[in-house]
Parts: sequence; C-alpha cells; structure tokens
Amino acid sequence: MRPMNGDRVAEAVAGCTAVLRTAVDRDWRAVRAGNLDWDCHTTAVHVADDLIAYAANLAGGAQDDYVPFDLALDEGTANAGLLHVIEATGALLAAAVNTAPPGARAFHPYPFRSADREGFAAMGVAEVLLHTHDLAQGLGLAYTPSDDLAEAVLTWLFPHVQPGPAPWPTLLWATGRGELPGRAAVTEWRWRNNLALPADRLTLTGLRPAAARDLALGGDGGFSWVPGGPYEGTRDAAGFLRKAYEAGVHRPEFGVFVIVRHEDGRAVGGIGFHGRPDTEGRVEIGYDLAEAARGHGYATEALRALGVWALDRDEVRTVCATVERANVPSQRVLERAGFVRADEAGGSAGAGGGTAQFCYELRP
Repeated sequence: MRPMNGDRVAEAVAGCTAVLRTAVDRDWRAVRAGNLDWDCHTTAVHVADDLIAYAANLAGGAQDDYVPFDLALDEGTANAGLLHVIEATGALLAAAVNTAPPGARAFHPYPFRSADREGFAAMGVAEVLLHTHDLAQGLGLAYTPSDDLAEAVLTWLFPHVQPGPAPWPTLLWATGRGELPGRAAVTEWRWRNNLALPADRLTLTGLRPAAARDLALGGDGGFSWVPGGPYEGTRDAAGFLRKAYEAGVHRPEFGVFVIVRHEDGRAVGGIGFHGRPDTEGRVEIGYDLAEAARGHGYATEALRALGVWALDRDEVRTVCATVERANVPSQRVLERAGFVRADEAGGSAGAGGGTAQFCYELRP
C-alpha cells in the first residue's frame, strides 16, 4: 500500500502549478473558476490558505479550532508569485505530514473534530486536485490528475462513496463537479476523516478502505503491529469492510477499528461492528487481539470504549456480541466490559437450545 504522506501532497501541487503556469499572463481576477462563485485568483489564494492552515494545525497540535492567523499576499503579487505561494505552502504541509509522529491528531471540524497526519495530507491533496480542476475549467486548460491521486482521495476521505468506473470522474461527481451514469447529481457533500476513540491505554483508530484492502491482502495496513499481529479475525474484518465499501454500503463509524497501544504506538488487535444498526437499534460487535497482546485487559478496555460510544448515538439501543460456548476467556472479557448474557437479560437471540454460541448484550 502506497502511504498517504507528504510526497503525495508534493505530487498534487506539482501537477497544479505545471498546468496553471501556462496561463500566468491571464487576468485571473476576471475569470470565474469553473462552477464556483469565486474568480480564479480568489480560488488560487484559497488553495494556498488551506495548505498552510492544515500545516499549522497539524504541526501546532491544534485541538479546538484552527490556529488563528490568515494568509495575506503582498500587494501587487502577480500570478507567478501566487503559484510560488502555493508551492511554498504545499511544501510546508508536506513537511508537517512527514515529520508528525504516528497517531498525531489535530483539529478539523468535520465530521469528528480531528484528523490524523494522513487525513491532513489527503485533505491537502483533495483541495489541490479539485480546485485545480476549477481553475483549469475557468481558464480553458486541460487538467486530469493521476488515477492514483484521485483514488487515494476517495479511499482516504470518501469511504461512504461507492467506487465508480474510474477514480477521477467519481471524485468529480462526489464533489458536485460532474455526472456519473446511473447516479443522481450531488448537490451537497462532505468528506469524512476517520474516527479515533481514545481509551485509557489505547486508541481505537478507524480503518480506511485503502488500509483495509492492504490488511485483507496480508499487509500491515500502515500500522506497526506487535509480534504475531494482526490476528486472522482482523484481516477477515478488513476484507468485509472493503467489500462493503465496494458495494456502497459502508458506514465508516460503524466499521472496523485498529486497537493501538499508547505506550509504544503498536497495534495490538482489531475491534468493530458487523454492520450498521438494524431497525431496532441493535448493532453487533466483534474483536480480536494478537496473541502477544492478550492477558493485559486491552480487549476489555476497547470493548468498553466502543460500547459507550455506540450507546451514545441515537440510532443505537443495544450492542451485542456472540461468542462460542467453549470460549470462556472471551465470555469473561465481555462480562468485565459490562455485557450481560442475553438469556439472563431477558433476550433470547442466539442464547438457547442447541446453538453453538452465546449472545451477550450491552444496554444503556
């Protein structure tokens, strides 16, 4: 799996400036940028402003809002100088991404009020690709980024969007900039950074489609694992996530999370949902740990964190888990996390007769 890092930011910026440099002699203030309400000069400044804002938030560890400053060009800056500003701000974001420690997160408002270093890189690439399209359209220039960059933006920031026949037309459609056969026009859109849930000793890091594909194929998904990890259940879950994404039914916050240990940044296991909540507000959870990480209470801690988060959502009334009758250690983990056997709680699903599993439930 090719990582989402500063190199991709630099690649996107280089493609942007190469195209726009052919039109530096034009009056960018007199030309509207594609279907935007902005002129081309304003749009180009916006690109640079976003790049430096992302760099500042990530490097500065902003937690509650953007770092309070604005980008201002010197009076009389020509188009060539503006492109130099885009190059410089892109380089600053690339450096911030490449030097940020693994797991670092900083403020971004949507949808979970934070993004990791990969998320900031992906947002920078998205801003550059999409607004270069707008600028090129307004200036009458040809522009098509690489499929690799367009697909990376989709798999990092648009996990809720079903892949289309080609990445670039799909990204344009998903952001209201084009049509896609068989799909309704998009009039409102947002990208989605991954969800990260903190616990005492752990962080549950939402798995993106690109990382899920890599895990399912035997890779590490971009994580540093303890010896023996990831366990087979995590790889299987990653495969199911990838299939859901390709089918257009993946809901990221009810997907798979990698359990990352704070003390050394190592991934110790996986936990997640078998799908979105059903019509009765019931959602099923599953988990596993690498053998080297067992016996330390990590599974219990992760179950509590994810269970509490789920029950805090309006569409969830019950979190359930099924476990084989012979798997007593896993039953004990569920009980320590606050789950109760369904038959003891008044339920019956999967808990009676000759079934091979017990069902446990967690309720508010």
